[in-house]
Amino acid sequence: VTRALAQLMPGEPEVTGLLALMLLQHSRRRARLDAEAVPLTLEEQDRSLWDAAAIAEAGELLNGAGRRAEPGPYRLQAAIAAVHATAESAAATDWQTIVALYDRLLTVTPSPIVELNRAVAVGMASGPQVGLSALERVAASGALDGYYLLAAARADLLRRLGEYGKAADFYRVALAGAPTQPERDFFARRLDEVGG
Repeated sequence: VTRALAQLMPGEPEVTGLLALMLLQHSRRRARLDAEAVPLTLEEQDRSLWDAAAIAEAGELLNGAGRRAEPGPYRLQAAIAAVHATAESAAATDWQTIVALYDRLLTVTPSPIVELNRAVAVGMASGPQVGLSALERVAASGALDGYYLLAAARADLLRRLGEYGKAADFYRVALAGAPTQPERDFFARRLDEVGG
């Protein structure tokens, strides 16, 4: 559907950005789940399963769209996905660029979810403690009270700090709030990993 829309509106940069975003998201489909259908993080995914042709096509679309107008939300989200998709490994991901892209996205589409994603990126770019501080600012607004992915983000950064007891507490909250069985399985596995 998005490809058809892009053909109908070839000069519209945001439609091009949306198509690039869809291609990038779709490019990882074969690597997203393990043999038991439990979601895998980007760090855990086998990047050889990613669709290199779709990633390359998305990159060409973004390069072409980048010459027209200021980027809107779809192009910025696609640019973030492209940084992930073109990194040789999770460790080689350019988190500083991702943070900068989230900063731009916040000016275009301010939302608590974008702030949450930015805080996670800050934690990856500058260390878990800095990321936790950014998450606390997001939590202080109250906009994400009860949101299971806020708890999951806290748990992950605490796990990276080696604070497994605190991480387990937040994984329990995420597990209780997760709406799907695959997500519950993912958080249960994480909880086991931190001794919960």
